[in-house]
Amino acid sequence: MILPWILCGFGLVLLLLAGDALVKGAVNMSLRLGVPALIVSLTIVAFGTSAPELLISVQAILDDAPGLALGNVVGSNTANILLVLGVPALLATMHTAECNTRKTYNQMIFASVLFIGLAFRGVFDWIAGAVLLAGLGLMLADAFRDAHQHRQACKGEPEDEPEGADPDLPWWRIIMFLLLGLAGLPLGASLLVENATIIAKTYGVSDTVIGLTLVAIGTSLPELATTVMAALRRQADVALGNVIGSNMFNLLAIIGIASFVGPIPVDREFLTFDLWVMLGASVLLLPFVYLSWNITRVWGVILSGLYVAYLVIVLA
Repeated sequence: MILPWILCGFGLVLLLLAGDALVKGAVNMSLRLGVPALIVSLTIVAFGTSAPELLISVQAILDDAPGLALGNVVGSNTANILLVLGVPALLATMHTAECNTRKTYNQMIFASVLFIGLAFRGVFDWIAGAVLLAGLGLMLADAFRDAHQHRQACKGEPEDEPEGADPDLPWWRIIMFLLLGLAGLPLGASLLVENATIIAKTYGVSDTVIGLTLVAIGTSLPELATTVMAALRRQADVALGNVIGSNMFNLLAIIGIASFVGPIPVDREFLTFDLWVMLGASVLLLPFVYLSWNITRVWGVILSGLYVAYLVIVLA
């Protein structure tokens, strides 16, 4: 039983490295082709950082483990708020009172409620997928409109380049990053899903629980690393925006696309517990978004403690 754990860890590392390579290649290629940096940040980077979750969900459906696909998304969204915001807050207070994320936060809550409503149909099929992707289209259209208005307002001023952009990066390296990302993501996803399923069956743990815990935490590591650095650099807007944006893409894009690969049944445990924990974690952000509270170390302890308690309940 040691080999599946080793291969599972190797698949996770490969996913993280491949996802980083894909984002780096996509950002630099888009900027070379003249696509605005702000739009690159809102679209390509967001899709790139969600690529591991997408590949894992699609691979899980192909491997007849749809519970892992749904557990990955729901568990990742819960981890993004409780763990990804909780741990950095233990290191440094995040001054979220200075951020204006109300609009995107409202969109995330709407996406969560829409997702839960569709879950009560009992299955995420192509109809539910179409609804989720339509919601994603509306969100992206709004982001492009905001980006255009921002560029008009800031015309003539120097524009910040998104993280990972290098104006001196040669074309051969851009293509290399893209190829490594596109090759590494499916391989990493296959290794992680297949071996996580073996571990689950060996210990009598359902693929849903593995998705909610092991896989969800693993695919949230890029967001955790980004948020830790943002907290240490006192960039609370980056930290909070990273979590909110990632959660929206997880709900609308990943399950929306995966639903066209195959139907995803919704277990009763999701309807009675996990989906409501996910929504409750999202609501916990309300005072930081609307009441100008900072995420202090005390809140870091509370959020991290809640996530540990959630893991204990799920694994029990």
